[in-house]
Amino acid sequence: MQFDKELRDIRTVAIAGHVRPDGDSTGACIGLWNYIRDNFPQIQADIWLEKPDEKFAILAGYEEIRQAGEEKEAYDLFVAVDCAAYDRLGDAKAYFDCAGKTICVDHHISNAGYAQVNIIEPDASSTCEVLCGMMNPENISEKTAAALYTGIAHDTGVFQYSCTSPDTMRVAAMLMEKGIPYTKILEETFYKKTYRQNQILGKALLESMRILDGRGIVSVVRRKELVFFGVTPIDLDGIVSQLKMTDGVEVAIFLYETGNLEYKVSLRSRDTVDVSEVASYFGGGGHVRAAGVTMKGTFHDIVNNLTLHIEHQLTEQEKQ
Repeated sequence: MQFDKELRDIRTVAIAGHVRPDGDSTGACIGLWNYIRDNFPQIQADIWLEKPDEKFAILAGYEEIRQAGEEKEAYDLFVAVDCAAYDRLGDAKAYFDCAGKTICVDHHISNAGYAQVNIIEPDASSTCEVLCGMMNPENISEKTAAALYTGIAHDTGVFQYSCTSPDTMRVAAMLMEKGIPYTKILEETFYKKTYRQNQILGKALLESMRILDGRGIVSVVRRKELVFFGVTPIDLDGIVSQLKMTDGVEVAIFLYETGNLEYKVSLRSRDTVDVSEVASYFGGGGHVRAAGVTMKGTFHDIVNNLTLHIEHQLTEQEKQ
């Protein structure tokens, strides 16, 4: 499917990503918005998204992001990007429900397809990579390219994760050729951390525990610690990936407390464990090597339940 064809005879478009937007979701929303603005100026395009981290303010179009409220508007087209499930659209669901046509563009293997048209490519590194394949390369401006490159870089861990393919690198090269400040993008949005972010990262690493005979590692941040360090869930981004870098670890588990006996869980694996399968069992989802889920119970009960499924996969792998 090509977006140029889908946008013919369209007057209004709503673009939305998942709640607690990361680099791919933010880059996809802003990239598509810029593409429409550049090539279809007659179309009114709006981005409905929870406010992303301000580090993404270097992307042109960031200031156009709106937060869904009580205002109601029926769009000709609603495009959901990087959102694996309808519920994860958050307040933007109201615009999805009354749109004339809905399209979902995603790369999460757990996405069952909830829109009228679903473009889901689990083998792609990111939704931004999928979007690139749906756009006319000649019509991708520097502003659009910068946003799409940001999303690809974040979901590949700057091209180091296993989801990075030769096609990913070719797409990234094409975007770089648009003249984007790729070094600045990586420094400002991926590597740079605030002092408080470094503090909470250090605490999470210092208090982490090895499990599963050293093949797993787990750490947790409680609500009171979020308050003490003055951080939000956005500031916890990257902790689970750093845990996974521990020598000898196959699976990393990071939890942060979201409510009474409720935790948001992030899972990462190196080579053998399908963490998407583990997360899906408990109602979550994601990718083979990166997934997440919200679970209820005590910290110890949640970790015990997760490790039962992880250990089963490790045991089955050893038998092969």
